[in-house]
Formats: sequence, C-alpha cells, structure tokens
Amino acid sequence: MNNIFDTHAHYTESAFDSDRDELLKLLPQKGVRNIITVSSSLRDSYESVKLAEKYGYIYAAAGIHPEAVNETPENFIPELEKILLSSEKIKALGEIGLDYHYENHDRQKQILIFKQQLELAGKLNLPVIVHSRNASEDTMEILKEYRPKGVVHCFSGSAETAREIISLGMYISFTGVLTFKNAKKALKALEAVPADRLMLETDCPFMAPVPFRGSRCDSSMIVKTAEKAAEIKNMDLQEILDLTCLNAERFFGI
Repeated sequence: MNNIFDTHAHYTESAFDSDRDELLKLLPQKGVRNIITVSSSLRDSYESVKLAEKYGYIYAAAGIHPEAVNETPENFIPELEKILLSSEKIKALGEIGLDYHYENHDRQKQILIFKQQLELAGKLNLPVIVHSRNASEDTMEILKEYRPKGVVHCFSGSAETAREIISLGMYISFTGVLTFKNAKKALKALEAVPADRLMLETDCPFMAPVPFRGSRCDSSMIVKTAEKAAEIKNMDLQEILDLTCLNAERFFGI
C-alpha cells in the first residue's frame, strides 16, 4: 500500500518518547506519504513544529485543545498567532473545539477559546481541525456561525450530523473506530459522507484499529481503517487511500 495520509496524529505524546525517531524514519517505507502532527496546547504546538521541521513528510497543526483551556492564559492569541506564522510546515490550526466529557469541564471558557481560535483561523486563512465530544449541539451552532474551512476529526456522530457538517463545506475524518464492534453509527455516517469530503486518520497513539486495539497506534495502522472504509464505500483499498490522500492534500494545501 502507498499514499497513506494520516491527517491527525500526536507524535509529540510521551508514548513515543522511547522510539520516536526510529519509528518516524521507518513509516515512509510502510507507504506513509504524509502526516499532520496535531497540537493540544501552546507548549505542544512548539514541539509539533519542531518535529515537522525535522521530517520532510510531516506537517504540523498548532492550537489549543478544549481540555487544555484551564492552563491557557487569557491573552494566548498573540503567542498562538506567532507560532502559526513561524513555519511553512504549519498547515492548520488545531485541534480546537469542545469537550464536555468530564464533569468539571468549563463550558463557557471552552466556547470562548474555540471562538477566538476560529476568528484567528479566519484572519490567517488557515483550515481548522475540530474536536467535538459530548458537545454536538454547541459545536454545530458555532460552526454554523463561523463557517470555517475545516474538518471534524475522529467522527463517530450520526449520519444526520455528518450531513450538516458537509453542508457547511467541511470535511469529516474517521479513525480506527470504524473497525470497532460498536461502530454502527460511525459506519452509517461514513455512508453519508461524499467521497470528496472524506479523510482518514489514526489519532495515534490512541484509537488503534482492530486487530491492534489496546496497543499503541501509529500511522501505518491506518490501512485497517481504510480497509473498512473501502468496504463501506464499495471501493478498492488502494483506491480509497489514493482518494483520501488527494482530499487531504487539497484540504491542507500540500
């Protein structure tokens, strides 16, 4: 297999500390063409940029994840803008969004920081990578307000929500969740996504697809997700890898 484009990975995570360089040197030999390493905080954004500048086939996204809002200073936008303008290897602002999964989440602060980053993305003409967990209603309301060039990553919502996202001109990206036994809703959503708005990702080191579920994920494992997507879309495996690679190159401007 070739033309694997992993549109959402976290190679700055500590899970890769023991063998990061060894792994990243080998991935192109396994058919990996490009990776977007995505950030969660200001500190992580600096690390993502350094990693992208080290490897020709890796690009970066910089941004504040909703789970990091409490550690983010109120005047973070100038620093984030500086990071986003610091390297040609930065191709998106992300990941950003809303996450109401934990009981102690600060809904209002998450919404404020999400909106501030959407405004910055518009100013800089950058696409956004959107995270949404247990927050679909607020996420959709904000996306309809700002209408960014963007992708909703790690999608596991309904086909109806997928159609709403597509109607805004956005893309949808799927992880190894497609291979899980309880993935019926995600598979229905995949059916609803037009071929030209579909992307694939690992979200590694998390979300390893079956048969690797429970182990550390890496970009080469996206093939298992692509196999399931190809089955649902009635396509050849290499055909869907080629298609999603082309979509990602267009989306990220690579």
